[in-house]
Amino acid sequence: MFREKEKVKMGEGGEKAVSRKLPVNKQANIMTATGDENLEDIFHTIRTTKTPAVINYGVSWCRVCNQILPTFWELSKKFPKLSFVYADIDECPETTQNLRYTPTFQFYRDGERVDEMFGGGDERLHDRLWLHS
Repeated sequence: MFREKEKVKMGEGGEKAVSRKLPVNKQANIMTATGDENLEDIFHTIRTTKTPAVINYGVSWCRVCNQILPTFWELSKKFPKLSFVYADIDECPETTQNLRYTPTFQFYRDGERVDEMFGGGDERLHDRLWLHS
């Protein structure tokens, strides 16, 4: 069963927003960016190690983001050679300021961004991961 760690804060309209943190899987190929500096470190690691990676940009108040997050976590176990990163755009405002849609998935190979996917869809995400694994 997927259980995520939650941190409650207030959203823009005064409603409660829940910040998602992914649990660690046994392959240890999934992580949550905790802020702009941490996300910059992750980018640096992706560029220097040239490890294939996917970054899921979401936000706690987005219904589609919350629906795809458990699938993202499960797929990290199915594709152990890929690094999976979740970045909440509210937690990383400087680094993610040019993103226009959530969720956005960016795919990296050999240290370079090679693909991008907007929106949800479990099968779409699976197929894109299969393509880049």
